[in-house]
Amino acid sequence: MQRYAFDRLSVVDYSFLAIESPTTHQHIAAVLVLEAAPLSRFDGGIDVDLIRIYIESRLHLIPRYRQRLATVPLGNRLVWIDDEHFNIHYHVRHSALPRPGDERQLKRLAARIVSQQLDRDKPLWEIWVVEGLEGGRFALVAKAHHCMVDGISGVDLLAVLLTPAPSAEFTSGPRWIPRPAPTSFQIFRDEWVRRLRAPLELLRETPCPFGAPTRLLAGFWESISALAETLGVAARPASPTPINLPIGPHRRYDWRTLDLEAIKAVKNRLGGTVNDIVLATVAGALRTFLESRRVNVDVLELRASIPVSIRSDEERGALGNQIALWITELPVAERDPRRRLDKVRAATARLKESRQTLGARVLAAVSEWTSTTLLSSALRLSTRTRPFNLVVTNVPGPQIPLYLLGAELRECYPMLALLPNQALGVALFSYAGRLCWGFIADWDLVPDLHEFARAVEDSFRELQVAAGTV
Repeated sequence: MQRYAFDRLSVVDYSFLAIESPTTHQHIAAVLVLEAAPLSRFDGGIDVDLIRIYIESRLHLIPRYRQRLATVPLGNRLVWIDDEHFNIHYHVRHSALPRPGDERQLKRLAARIVSQQLDRDKPLWEIWVVEGLEGGRFALVAKAHHCMVDGISGVDLLAVLLTPAPSAEFTSGPRWIPRPAPTSFQIFRDEWVRRLRAPLELLRETPCPFGAPTRLLAGFWESISALAETLGVAARPASPTPINLPIGPHRRYDWRTLDLEAIKAVKNRLGGTVNDIVLATVAGALRTFLESRRVNVDVLELRASIPVSIRSDEERGALGNQIALWITELPVAERDPRRRLDKVRAATARLKESRQTLGARVLAAVSEWTSTTLLSSALRLSTRTRPFNLVVTNVPGPQIPLYLLGAELRECYPMLALLPNQALGVALFSYAGRLCWGFIADWDLVPDLHEFARAVEDSFRELQVAAGTV
């Protein structure tokens, strides 16, 4: 008889469950727009059954997608166990736009889909197949809970479902047999045995820590100072703005696409990185957007949180979160686009020299040895003190075309999860020479999300003019 099995959630993964509420769903998502012809049926619809069979054939490569959450008795820990009632029809769903559906209708449908929380009694993901999009296209709206994936692991999942060459052929995956679920006592016993052994295993893996006391002490103080720096940044509030109010459960969604080579041309002329250009563009757009709401941007101290991957090459392909959050100022008071970019470059240079990444690692490690309470409390404190005004995340993707059963992926627009008191978020994904921007917002607080999307285009054009690339 096969032995019971379960997988632990890391403290970082658990934190996204801890801060979730009915108004702050913590799933991330993406809208993938594909060519419809290779997957069209004779009646003009999309062969959803074939897509469903194909996705199920790939799930053995991402076993988390057939697991659900279970609790650890007498504690607030959670673990993953195989879902004995897994049904692919629940997770791969079918919808349609009134033909010919336009992108505005698709954005509204995607916003409604991400406004609904995932059921924690089932594996925490859904893929909606949306047919009827004009121009001979269809879409996939994919969402997964943040406790399962971060941006980089989400890109790795694309490699599981999409191929670099068009092909309609695939083989069935191995027959899936769920592993026996542990009893409550077995989960409780194994988890507490692990926690008791963790400090001893750390000492065993550390080569001769007492043989070099000076080095050990220096590392200890570096970790403490990094933790203090990280918590200090999180305790300092950013300026209040109209996009930093209590949010509701409903979302708006918009997107734009910029040419990646055009962004690199500005970078090459004015200096910095692609991410610096992105942040300078967002800063300029926020200036225009907030001024349109009669906000005096010259007195604002506005900050963005930038998720940074700390995933090693050996950890590529693994699910879960391996991220640190950098907090940087956005110079919205600066009117000149060139000087705005210079200030962003200076701020990101300071970030690279800071110890915020190490501080995030230390906080997560300490929480792993004790309980999830430490990190959860820190996260709740950060949402109350408002150390940043919005999240801006930029995930690099493949620069070659990808295909789903022969259907070419044309664009991929990401969606991040909004945090408490943050009504606007910006996510970017680079793919096949394009930079796809996804803007998500609270339905009531940002009814003019399209104006912010337009301001992003105008802000980037200002940089192009300053660089002389247009």
